[in-house]
Amino acid sequence: MTGEIGYAAISIFLLILVSGFFSAAETGMTAASRARLTEIERRGSKRAASALRLLQVPERLIGALLLGNNLANITASALATAALIKIFGDSGAVIASAAMTVIILIFAEVMPKTYAISYPERTALAVAPLMRVISAVLGPIVIAVELVVKTALRLLGVNVKANVNVLTAHEELRGAIDLHHKEESLVKSDRDMLGGILDLKNLEVLDVMVHRTQMESIDAGEPVKAIVEHVLKSRFTRIPVWKDKPDNIIGVLHGKALFVALQKAEGDASKIKLEDIISETWFVPDTQPLEDQLKAFLRRKIHFAIVVDEYGEVQGLITLEDILEEIVGDIKDEFDAVATGVRKGKDGSFVIDGSVPLRDLNRAFDWKLPDDEATTIAGLVIHEARMIPMVGQVFEFHGFRFEVLKKKRQQLTSIRVRQLEAEESADDQPVKPS
Repeated sequence: MTGEIGYAAISIFLLILVSGFFSAAETGMTAASRARLTEIERRGSKRAASALRLLQVPERLIGALLLGNNLANITASALATAALIKIFGDSGAVIASAAMTVIILIFAEVMPKTYAISYPERTALAVAPLMRVISAVLGPIVIAVELVVKTALRLLGVNVKANVNVLTAHEELRGAIDLHHKEESLVKSDRDMLGGILDLKNLEVLDVMVHRTQMESIDAGEPVKAIVEHVLKSRFTRIPVWKDKPDNIIGVLHGKALFVALQKAEGDASKIKLEDIISETWFVPDTQPLEDQLKAFLRRKIHFAIVVDEYGEVQGLITLEDILEEIVGDIKDEFDAVATGVRKGKDGSFVIDGSVPLRDLNRAFDWKLPDDEATTIAGLVIHEARMIPMVGQVFEFHGFRFEVLKKKRQQLTSIRVRQLEAEESADDQPVKPS
């Protein structure tokens, strides 16, 4: 009898180890990052390749893990119950139930799963080769179980195939980036840069172009000497050239081309013909996806384009630099301004030019001002106020207070913005003009 109990104890011990293996494998395989496993596979790891192949059919993998885990736990409990009944009689069943519950909970569930959740990739790599064999051996049983489960769910009106992931790959990446930023494992600048790359797919040229009211251009009818002075004073390398009216863009003047022509003319500007040195204008629609525009810039090896609407009217211009700034952010000037067109006051408020894009403000200060209906801060105030505000009017919405400081005709040129305290603001706070 003593020998039988000894064999039973050894068997129970081995079964608890097997159960712990399946518990660790379940947690490790489901918690492991596929991105990290893919990178490890790229470095030549066969274990990572095995783990990724198992994860391609997650239902079969989970089925094999649960089947093996339950077989080990039930067998161990049955052996313990039989052995303790021989020692303690009928009360041995109660003792076995209590003892096995504690042992399985601690040593076959909590302990291995705690380790696996702490080191998911390490665990997945360790168990992957053996799990491939186990999945193949238990495959027929698992497939039969899958059929039973799917049939039962179908009878209950649940279509398992329809339960697809509603998040796109871009949304999953954005969620992962935001999560790492909250956990302080990703700095803000990296978060903004990665987010900017993902945003290219959702933005159009209209969202980032330089509006026509802010375009610097040259009148082809001006004397070449005046044009040379204009280019010397300009901070831009490429400047659109118009004839007769500003909307009639006939080409783009590159500063380098002008000075080469001036050198060839031995400094005599009167000998230069503007039509000979301006380059052809590239017109692009304002609804062009920004990602496609970036590819077009790279393909054509051109950095400058004029933006037009559906009627062919000039709306603004866009450069390769404008798109790159959506990724790397705005470059600060020598005065270290917080952001272009933004001045921070001593009272914590911000005086912002009306033309500053909402996306730039959200990136610079981690604000969450909506940019679906408006592109600039002035556009947001007008959209929310449902009117053209007067100087001095104050509005509160989206957790901020907006005060109109300056106005030029119907255009808001300067706005003071102050973030409301948490207790003052509310998500759906109505507009409050004063």
